[in-house]
Amino acid sequence: MTPPITPARKAPRQRGAFSLRQTALVFALAATLLCGTGLALKAVARNAGEHRGYVYAAGLLVVIALIATVRRTRTRTRTRPRAGARTRARTARPLREPMASVPGPRRQPDHPEPEPEPEPVPAPESTPESTAEMFGAMDPLVFEQAIAELCVRDGCQDVEVSGGAGDLGADVTALTPDGRRLVVQCKRYGPVNKVGSQDMQRFGGTCFAVHQADVAVLVTTGEFTGPAAEYADECGILRYDSEALTAWADATGPAPWEADHPAPQARSAAQ
Repeated sequence: MTPPITPARKAPRQRGAFSLRQTALVFALAATLLCGTGLALKAVARNAGEHRGYVYAAGLLVVIALIATVRRTRTRTRTRPRAGARTRARTARPLREPMASVPGPRRQPDHPEPEPEPEPVPAPESTPESTAEMFGAMDPLVFEQAIAELCVRDGCQDVEVSGGAGDLGADVTALTPDGRRLVVQCKRYGPVNKVGSQDMQRFGGTCFAVHQADVAVLVTTGEFTGPAAEYADECGILRYDSEALTAWADATGPAPWEADHPAPQARSAAQ
């Protein structure tokens, strides 16, 4: 923001001051000229004879010229500015001159140039995760929800996620497309932690007797131990490890209720 500049005030017009010394000098000069002129005219008149009238007329003109000269001198003296006034005028001049050099507000162009558009930044290339890696990265609750969504996708009805404390081994329950009761337990284990026989026995003790399952499935992101696989086959529990789960999710393998079911006597023995 440009600070305002107050223009310099004009110096007041100085009037000529009365000077006694100058006035006395002027009158003295005038008196001397008059006396000298009168004496000269008197001497000329004595010798002029009958032409004295011309001499007196010439003398009168000289006197008038002297008076006019004296008045002109006094007028110049009065109108001449004093030294102080000239100093103030010179001092005030620089205050007025910078006003011409003060820049005004910058004028914006009528048609501003458009700003160049930023170049698009290419999105970083990311390697898509496999289905098995996707399931392995989920937490247990999200994994249960993903299994329920697969059931809905493949036509199951009344799908519920009931995993948590007190679920008695039933994380997902549903009705298969052909009307059978489906009970699924979900184990999100890694490649090191495998589903053991104790996990399978706890599920086998509730899936048929408590939840009245027609199709009992234990789904894991890992693998099963040998004893767990043997117990599941004896009790008629379907086992879906990481490979079978990936095939189900990618629609390259059958859904659990479409797989081979155990014989009725195996289920009776488990009960």
